[in-house]
Amino acid sequence: MQGAPDGISLVSYGQIFTLLFVTLGPLKIVGPFAYLTHEADEPRTRRIAVRSFLIAVVAAVVGGFAGRALIISWSIPVSAVLLSGGIIFALVGLNVLLEQYQPAHAPPPLPADQMAAAMRITFPIVVTPYGIAALIVVLANSPNAERTAATLLILLAVMVLNLLAMVYSRRIMGGFTVMILQILGAVLGVLQIALAVEMILRALQQMNIIKG
Repeated sequence: MQGAPDGISLVSYGQIFTLLFVTLGPLKIVGPFAYLTHEADEPRTRRIAVRSFLIAVVAAVVGGFAGRALIISWSIPVSAVLLSGGIIFALVGLNVLLEQYQPAHAPPPLPADQMAAAMRITFPIVVTPYGIAALIVVLANSPNAERTAATLLILLAVMVLNLLAMVYSRRIMGGFTVMILQILGAVLGVLQIALAVEMILRALQQMNIIKG
C-alpha cells in the first residue's frame, strides 16, 4: 500500500533527513536528557537511553504507518497532505528559531522506575507530535516500496543519533558544543522553513490554485 502515485515524491532523501533530524533528532534531546538524568549514574543513564531509543523507534514506525493508513483509507488527496505538512513544518521551523528567546521551564524529576523514566523521556522529548506528523507526510507521499524503505532507514539513522546524543549528553553539554548545536539548530530551522514554503507552493500547484 503506497501513499503517493508514481512520479509524486515529497522531497529528496537529503531533505527527508533534514526534516526528520529537526523534528525527531538529537538537537532537542541533549539538554533535557542531561538535565533529567544529572543525578543518575552512567549505567542507569545508558539503560534509560537504550530503552528510550527502542520505544521511540517502535512508536515512530507504528505512528507513521498508522497515520498513512488513515490518510489512504479516508482518501485524503496527496496535495492536501503536502499542504498541511508544509504548514506544520513552517510553524515548527519558526519555533526552533524563536524558542531560544522563550523562558525555560524546569521539567519534573524522572520516576525511579527505569521503564517509566524512559517513557517520560520518549514522549514527548524524543518522539514529538510534529515529528510523527513529519513522518506521516513523508510516508504518505512515498511513491514506491524502495522510497518507503529508504525513509525508514533514514528514520533509524536519526534515532541512532538520538541514542548517541543521550548516552554522551553530559560530554556534549560541556564547552562550546552547546553553542555549536544552537547554531546548527538555527541553520536547520531556516532550511526547514524554506522547505515548508516549497511544499506549500507545490501543493497549491497540484491543486491548480497557482500555476507552476
